[in-house]
Amino acid sequence: MSEEIKGPGFTIKDHRHSQKANEGTENESPNSADSTSEQPESIQDFKIDFSTFILSLTSSAFYHLGEIPDPKTGAKKIDLNAVKQTIDIIAMLKTKTEGNLSDEEKKLIEQLTYELQVKYVDAQNKKPTS
Repeated sequence: MSEEIKGPGFTIKDHRHSQKANEGTENESPNSADSTSEQPESIQDFKIDFSTFILSLTSSAFYHLGEIPDPKTGAKKIDLNAVKQTIDIIAMLKTKTEGNLSDEEKKLIEQLTYELQVKYVDAQNKKPTS
């Protein structure tokens, strides 16, 4: 079962379960006896490009905001330092790639940065004071 997060103009799908399903089958030949059964997609089947990379960073930030549960425990954890670090990394990538992004990539990085910043500020405001 994959986790899905929808936002304005994007959807993040967590496919980590597919990777777990393929562990331990790397040494099996594609012509093995059960090769006719449907195999989950492997990590190599996913297209890796700039947008996918940014979405991966963003899903990590959503995890650290407590919006995506830990796949093993189901627990939701909040680590605002990790969220801030991820926002800073995405902002750095935005600056370093300026002039080299397609319109779609530029829009994606702007929308995700904005959404993460808003969620980060909201989480900061909800954080209990010591």
